[in-house]
Amino acid sequence: QVHMVESGGGLVQAGGSLRLSCAASGHTFGNYQMAWFRQAPGQGREFVARITESGSSTSYAASVKGRFTISRDNAKNTVYLQMNSLKPEDTAAYYCAAGVNIGSGYSYDYWGQGTQVTVTS
Repeated sequence: QVHMVESGGGLVQAGGSLRLSCAASGHTFGNYQMAWFRQAPGQGREFVARITESGSSTSYAASVKGRFTISRDNAKNTVYLQMNSLKPEDTAAYYCAAGVNIGSGYSYDYWGQGTQVTVTS
């Protein structure tokens, strides 16, 4: 089991920045690929960014590429999402997730409770 707690969400004006954190406990953090997803009201959960177990590789959704940066500190069991140049359409609940390699891809079996990000125009 991996228990994760997100923090850092809040209310920000368009063009502003926020840094989300996700602290994990329960298993060896470095064994998991970590990702951020988000869900806006009335919409499905959307992939935002992922980072490999070692932190050597990252990938992003097209909608956030160039504005958001995912990073991790395995010594602190924490993954971060730096969000710059925020837009009202970034408003959503943001979730971190821990994924394990199942051969055919990654299965995100562990999720945090979410942190709300609201961007005003």
